[in-house]
Amino acid sequence: MIRAEPSSAITQPEAEAAAQAIAQGRGTPDHYVCIGWYQQQQGDWHGAAALFMEATERDPAHVLAHVSLAAILRSQGQLAQAVRHCDIAIAAAPDLTDAWFERAQVMIDGGDARNAEQCLRAVLSREADHAGAHGALARLAARRGDSTAAHMHAHAARATDPANATAAAALAIVALDRGDPAAAQAALHPALAPCVHPSPERASLAVLLGEACDALDDTAAAERWYALANADFLAGHTGSHGDRIPMWHVVERLADDVAAAGTAQGNAPPAQPRAHGTGPQHVFVLGHPRSGNTLVENILAALPGVSAIEESPTLRPALREFSDLDGLRRLHALDDSALAAYRSDYWQRVRQAGGDPDAPVVVDMDPLKSLALPVIARLFPEARILRVLRDPRDVVWSCYRTSFALSNASLDFATLDGAARHFAATMRLIETVRSQSAMAIMDVRYEDLVSDFDTATRAITTLLGVTGTPDLRRFDAVAKARGVTTASERQVRKGLFDGRRQWERHAACMAPVLDILAPWLTRYGYAP
Repeated sequence: MIRAEPSSAITQPEAEAAAQAIAQGRGTPDHYVCIGWYQQQQGDWHGAAALFMEATERDPAHVLAHVSLAAILRSQGQLAQAVRHCDIAIAAAPDLTDAWFERAQVMIDGGDARNAEQCLRAVLSREADHAGAHGALARLAARRGDSTAAHMHAHAARATDPANATAAAALAIVALDRGDPAAAQAALHPALAPCVHPSPERASLAVLLGEACDALDDTAAAERWYALANADFLAGHTGSHGDRIPMWHVVERLADDVAAAGTAQGNAPPAQPRAHGTGPQHVFVLGHPRSGNTLVENILAALPGVSAIEESPTLRPALREFSDLDGLRRLHALDDSALAAYRSDYWQRVRQAGGDPDAPVVVDMDPLKSLALPVIARLFPEARILRVLRDPRDVVWSCYRTSFALSNASLDFATLDGAARHFAATMRLIETVRSQSAMAIMDVRYEDLVSDFDTATRAITTLLGVTGTPDLRRFDAVAKARGVTTASERQVRKGLFDGRRQWERHAACMAPVLDILAPWLTRYGYAP
């Protein structure tokens, strides 16, 4: 068994001795790693990353440096680079348990549960009592609703590490899903006690404790725990994202650019729609996170002949090229032959994401693709757009109280003000594109789905020209079989979850942002 981290904390004298060796020209990669670990303990992740990188440059096969660097890159959302460093370490030392474990963590953050489990089992094949691997397997099992496996792995983790935070989170999820918030609290409090400093573990536990308090009608305590979780999330990314431009500001600027460019049609050469009867029916499901996008996607996936993918970067090259005013003007100047390469790349990415471009109906679900609407309107004018709507107050509250993977958008959601401004900017962008486009954009209201499922789904299938079946009501079974990697996983696999008017219990907390949302409440017909 090989471990990649020190068995105890690096002391200041050890770090100073390593620094002295480097200053005297006697420095080795081990000295850089030693100081890097010390810097990491002090909260200087940026400085630690530079030291680990220096160690890998001096010794490209230094496995400890690669794994340590991967962990920092993962925390910054640079998942592809983190995987690369894990793979280098594994190639050099196949029995390095921490390299396999770190690779699993990267897969989890990227929503790839299947590969994560493979990595975690690789850890356990080398170290059967690895508490971290058992804890991670427990949480993955809890999220997919397998309470038996969740309990088995959680207890295995706690046998070695009684305060294992991930195991506690798994037990709490199982308890919450069976309607026992008091048991969730009992699992969480002992794991939270040692977490006296901001950390991803404390943030994860705090979100679940907030959910448990909410279920027990202790709204004040729930709000305190949600606030702590978000503060920890922001604190963990201050070094790498502290000077970022808020995402809602980027979206507002894009809406300005769309209006200035006269997007979607304008004076551009018209994009050629696909000939009737050729190729798939192409559907984008978008809107704003926590509006019900995953619910709609899995309802559609229950239809025969539908191939659905979720939150995949299918439009990445086009978005890189055409994300500002100049880019939008260039996009609209392209003729159909020039657009063909971007369309081809899109369909290739659909296939890579597990979709079938030749299926009768292809569904691309991603709420953040609302930002891609100007590009979608130009590349795929024949596509159908399902914009999922939900009471803006419920959307913002849900974004604030949900634990997301790191992204520019999720950093906005860590404050109610940021979440509200992100929602308002996204709606403005959608409406700007809508006013300038002939695209078929249909609003699907979450409230209609949970109050009159059959009527709401009939309207969707009519728009798409497909026939509904009784399987639509069994979308939860489809979701379990397909696997769901979005933040809505737990709700969707339980069936039709009625999340209406949850914000009302937290109206006082929401009060400062209601003016931001007021124009959209009026526009979309939600009572004040």
